[in-house]
Amino acid sequence: MNLKRRDFIKKLSCACCAPLFLPSCTEVAITNRKQLSIISDESINKQALQAYEQVKKQENLIESGQNFRAVREVGLRVTESVEEYFLKMGQSDSIKNYNWEFILIDDKETLNAWCMPGGKIAFYTGILDVAANNDGLASIMGHEIAHAVARHSVERASQALAINVGTTILDIALEGALSSTSADDYLVNLGLSLPFNRLQESEADYLGLAFMTMAKYDNHESYKVWQRMAEAQKGNAPPEFLSTHPSPKNRIEKLKNWIPEVDLRFT
Repeated sequence: MNLKRRDFIKKLSCACCAPLFLPSCTEVAITNRKQLSIISDESINKQALQAYEQVKKQENLIESGQNFRAVREVGLRVTESVEEYFLKMGQSDSIKNYNWEFILIDDKETLNAWCMPGGKIAFYTGILDVAANNDGLASIMGHEIAHAVARHSVERASQALAINVGTTILDIALEGALSSTSADDYLVNLGLSLPFNRLQESEADYLGLAFMTMAKYDNHESYKVWQRMAEAQKGNAPPEFLSTHPSPKNRIEKLKNWIPEVDLRFT
C-alpha cells in the first residue's frame, strides 16, 4: 500500500467515525489527553471482575509471607495516596466504584504485573527481582494502577469498535477493495493499534511516576526498574515499532526527564 492510499484510508476512516464518536470523548485524569469512550465502565468492570475471579481460581496464589505482604502494603499505600489526591482535587469521580484488590501469583518465569479495570491487581513472582525493593514495587504498582485510572481498557475497547465501524464504512465506499486483502489489518496494527498502545504505556509511565511520588516512594527507582528489566530480557524484546510497549531505553530516558516536573507537581 503506497503512502497516499494509506493517508487516504486514515483520513476517510476518521471522517466516517467522527460524527458517530466525537460526542463520546473524555479526558484522562492529570494528563488531560482526549480519549474515546463509547463503552461503559460498568460493562468493562463487570467483565474484569469475572476474569479476575477466574484467574484466582486457576493460578497458584501466594497468600502469606514477606513478598505477599510487600505487594499488598505497597499497593494500599499507593492507592490510598491516589484516592487522597483526587479527593483533594475534587475529582473523586475519576476513581469511583474502584475496589482495590491485590494478588501474588507464584510464577517465577513471568516478568509481569497487571491491573484490570475497577482496581483488580496481580503481580507475578517473576517480576519481584526486577522490582528489587519496595520503591521498585511502587513504580510497577503505580504504572499498573495508572492503566485503570486512565481507563485504558475502556479506551482500547472503544477504539476497536470505532476501527471496525470505520473500516466497514470505508470498505463499502471502496466497493469491497479493502476487505479483499490483508493490507487493512497490517495498517491498523502497525499504523494505529501499536502506536496507540505505546502511547497508553507512556502515559501509564508518567501517571505511575506521579502516583509513586504521591505515596512518597523514591521515584528514581522508576527508571532503575527498567534498567533491570532490560537486563532480565537480555535483548529478547521485539523492535519498538513491532511492540505494544516502548523500548526500555526509551522509557528510561523519558522517566529521567519527567522526574523534576513530577516532583514539582506532586510533592
